[in-house]
Amino acid sequence: MKLKLLYIYGLSLLILGFAAANPLPASAQLKTDGIKPYPEIVPTTAKSSVGFFTVHKVAERYLFELPDSVFNRDLFTVNRIIRSPADYRFVFLNAAMCNYGGDWMGQNMFHFEKIPGNKVALKAISYTERSGDSTQNGVSRALLKNNMQPIYALFPIKAVNTTKNTVVIDMTDYLGTENGIFGYNPTFKPIIINGPVAADRSYIKEILAYPTNVEIKNVRTMSMASPGGTQTFTFEFNNSIILLPKEPMKTRSYDPRVGYLALVWNDYKDFDDNPKGIKDTHHIWKWRLEPKDEDRARYDRGELVEPKKPIVFYIDPATPKKWVPYLIQGINDWQVALEGAGFKNAIIGKEVSLNDSTFNIDDARHNVVVYKASGRANATGNTIQDPRTGENMESHVDWYHSVMEILYKWYLIQAGAIDPRARTPHLDDELMGELIRFVSSHEIGHTLGLRHNWGASATTPVEKLRDKAWVEAHGHTPSIMDYARFNYVAQPEDHISEKGIFPRIGDYDKWAIEWGYRVLPENKTVEQEKQILNQWITDKLKTGEQYKFGIERVNDVPTSMLDPRNQNEDLGNDAILASNYGIKNLKRILPNLISWTIKPGDSYVKAGEMYEEVVAQYKRYMFHVAMSFGGLMTDPKTSEQPGVVYTAISKEKQKKSMVFLQKELFSTPYWLMDKKMYSLAAVNFNSVEAIQKDMIRAMLDIKQIEQMRAMELFSGILAYPVSEMLYDLKQGIFSELPVHQAISLNRRNLQKSYVLNLITLYKTGLSTNIDATSTVKVHAKELTADLKRAISTAADKGSKAHLSDLYDKLYAVLYQPLAIAKQNVSK
Repeated sequence: MKLKLLYIYGLSLLILGFAAANPLPASAQLKTDGIKPYPEIVPTTAKSSVGFFTVHKVAERYLFELPDSVFNRDLFTVNRIIRSPADYRFVFLNAAMCNYGGDWMGQNMFHFEKIPGNKVALKAISYTERSGDSTQNGVSRALLKNNMQPIYALFPIKAVNTTKNTVVIDMTDYLGTENGIFGYNPTFKPIIINGPVAADRSYIKEILAYPTNVEIKNVRTMSMASPGGTQTFTFEFNNSIILLPKEPMKTRSYDPRVGYLALVWNDYKDFDDNPKGIKDTHHIWKWRLEPKDEDRARYDRGELVEPKKPIVFYIDPATPKKWVPYLIQGINDWQVALEGAGFKNAIIGKEVSLNDSTFNIDDARHNVVVYKASGRANATGNTIQDPRTGENMESHVDWYHSVMEILYKWYLIQAGAIDPRARTPHLDDELMGELIRFVSSHEIGHTLGLRHNWGASATTPVEKLRDKAWVEAHGHTPSIMDYARFNYVAQPEDHISEKGIFPRIGDYDKWAIEWGYRVLPENKTVEQEKQILNQWITDKLKTGEQYKFGIERVNDVPTSMLDPRNQNEDLGNDAILASNYGIKNLKRILPNLISWTIKPGDSYVKAGEMYEEVVAQYKRYMFHVAMSFGGLMTDPKTSEQPGVVYTAISKEKQKKSMVFLQKELFSTPYWLMDKKMYSLAAVNFNSVEAIQKDMIRAMLDIKQIEQMRAMELFSGILAYPVSEMLYDLKQGIFSELPVHQAISLNRRNLQKSYVLNLITLYKTGLSTNIDATSTVKVHAKELTADLKRAISTAADKGSKAHLSDLYDKLYAVLYQPLAIAKQNVSK
């Protein structure tokens, strides 16, 4: 049995684990029977690399010489692809994971332990259950029985160096195989590449040791079954073994009112916090920024000081030279925010020369913005954390080449009406550089620990987005961590400059960094720290809406799916008003797409692509508004804060949303019917009709109906009832019926979609026996009766045939089963 002390919020927690046999103390004297003399195993001809342990290469064998100080220490391995195979590209988990050089493929925490029999055990380590209470009333002794850590490998001790108190083991064979410590994440591997390692075509390329890390490069050839047969791929991998701090970082617990990333929603189970139960606990991700010992008094007085260890990001030497200054500026833009936490020069972006032989992009001591020559239009901010505390150990920001293509599309569609620089087939380098800068800042924000704040833009009044002085001073969203790309609300007559168009690090971001990184006085107790952090939040939220955090949609938080304030790609506190302004600008952009995107000699492919971007932006506006149906706003609070946590969207707002959709979507938006574009590019009106169908499908989805029913129970007579919503929806979609008007082809398609989705909803309700089925059935019968009356007065043959078809479909579902049942009874 072993005991390990871990300091969390100043508490000494006992982290308990077992080996398969009783582990020996690191300094235990070994029996040398059968162990060869050190010079025979490590001859003078060995090529050695010295770090926190020494690596020897003897012939083609790699030996680890482990000092006593390494045994039972927390080690962490990060596994990455250095070079990916040709023709090996796929989308995994909706992301380009495990495809390109620099991509993460796995990570683990482990120990080396001496065990009887002159062997060293490599054990995976878990800290998911913790207790520091070893008193008679504590549970730490019981946890000992439930936390036996798995042994992944055993290595015979080959030699002992008594002078240095070290032992030597041979790691060659283990490192050359696909295993759970130095290979792919075992959950992902069967999906990513499911074949074995071909040992005859795999080898260790190099192992280098450093003061706090060891870097292993190896080439592995692996196979993968595919429909066309088995394919063979050769990878070059890098494994970083990182020596975790002996004294773990002091943690800061996650608070839902400030948007920080956490390892998982329940990093570990704390058996001490709740004396009669268990509390799931999670820590925020953050870098270990601390004042230097000699500056601590100045820091506590509120003076700016430099941290012991600043955060340094290097730019991948393979990055095109012209974009490097903008990436660096995006990193350095966070310096102001960190000054709010008391640190100056706390984050720095640095360029690396392509010919700098001392720089190793795979060295775990380096944080790198990695340039990836990829067709994927994306960028990601990735960090690796100490599993014990959430401390960021290192980071790779992935910068995919084709992100510039999507930046061009966003900017033309969202800002083309107000910025003439967007009206060109290619943005100039200065403008593109500024767009790269904002994406760089967003991703660096993730590496600092900040998660998406989709609710930030909803704290800004829509009319302020058109106020030149205000929006240029404050920005169109208080957080760069929002998905609020550009100010699409501003109109040409507002004459707003790029200061009011581009996103930037805003008031919320500065506050969140201050809350997460401000170091508290050393003499504070755990309970005092919790009280201080809570008071900071409650005081700050009193000063302005811009400091609120609105979580993105995540499965872990079901209510995050229901709050219409927390949406991506939206702006302002009124989705209807913002969308109306956005549509005005799209109507200005659409007629100019061909002239803005085509130069002599070009085909019309790009113009067609941009037409689809206009349609996609229009779709966003429609669904921003539709989120109000059955919506529930969530404002996390502690007990001393006034007000409620949950607030239903008002019936009035939902009714206005219905009116908007009837006018802008369900009444055919002919302004999007660009016949000239259709004659030149491979696009048509089907993509617009698809939005109508998607909206009908969403509004008549069983989950949506049940959510609205839940809001009826929550709000009572103040709610927007399902029956009324269905009636309002029907009245707009079938508006031709009471006035005997001819029904256009587009409207017929819309009405047919409505009936088919209504039938699906009704059948689903019958099979699940939900309460709303009765309301849906009544609505379907009313529509059936409306259709029957309208058939005889239809304005033309096409309309009559259409109405008859819809009537037959509904009748067959509602009445024929009953008629057949009656016939069977009579027989």
